[in-house]
Amino acid sequence: MFLESEQAGVRKTGVWFAYFLIYVVWGSTYYLIGVALKGFPPFLLGAIRFSVAGMLLLGWCCFRGEPVFRRNLIRKSAVSGIVLLFVDMAVVMLAQRYLSSSLVATVASSTAIWIMAFDVPMWKRNFRSATTLAGILIGFLGVIMLYVEQLSPGVTNEHREYGILILVFGCISWAAGTLYAKYRSSTAEEVNAFAGSAWQMLFASAMFWICSFITGDVSHTDFTKIPASAWLSLAFLIVFGSLMAYSAYVWLLKVRSATEVGTHAYVNPLVAVFIGMTLGKEQVTFIQITGLVVILLGVMLVSKKKKADSFRRARKGRALK
Repeated sequence: MFLESEQAGVRKTGVWFAYFLIYVVWGSTYYLIGVALKGFPPFLLGAIRFSVAGMLLLGWCCFRGEPVFRRNLIRKSAVSGIVLLFVDMAVVMLAQRYLSSSLVATVASSTAIWIMAFDVPMWKRNFRSATTLAGILIGFLGVIMLYVEQLSPGVTNEHREYGILILVFGCISWAAGTLYAKYRSSTAEEVNAFAGSAWQMLFASAMFWICSFITGDVSHTDFTKIPASAWLSLAFLIVFGSLMAYSAYVWLLKVRSATEVGTHAYVNPLVAVFIGMTLGKEQVTFIQITGLVVILLGVMLVSKKKKADSFRRARKGRALK
């Protein structure tokens, strides 16, 4: 009895720590990417980050005796790593050339709405719900608000509207990759496990290395002049952002519901805005705060519909038993 109680206590502590990682650490990565970009070009930063993280995670999987070299796993992970991880992180880093980390996190929080909007096989069921339609329209309204603000004469940063467009493209790409994994990948569970995640990072890093050599990031970078803050940020992104937080995310999906774990989508932009305002001294306008609230409201309405559908399916399943 005492042993079971102790194990339950340890597991509860682990759950709280895991949520801290996916809530706070993932939210802080937006600001730290901005710090790292002061020393590293975008593609080179992604290449180093995911090469190191992917090799470390793959080595850990091999140490645990997991079968990591299955052809189907590697093939599926390659698609997910390139379409999801590479494109998503590339657009986030490129967008931060024009936008603050706070604004990047705010626009990126609309990804769930894009997924629902492009899920064609589910249109008939989803769009019968007034809640889902309202959530999608409200979310898009928030993104439009932020884009229009970047076109106003009061905005001093040059080409800030490009950053919004780059982020929207990234959200669409992430939605497409997510739907591919949902409908086309027969090994989705394996691809989203630790070994699959390691391969995703490695394939993403390969694309980053290719882009680094094409753009000249490698040859034009003087590593001796990169500030210590950029190196420390890179180390944080590798250890805490790519390894610990993602491992926590995968583990939480096994011990908690996906809907509950998905709440990090609400918290991450709030953490990013707070850190950007305090540590980064970023200026956050009233329209940006309003846009964040509007987008999160839309995401919450969409997620509420998905949660209700899951509850009804579970109740129906129990009734059939």
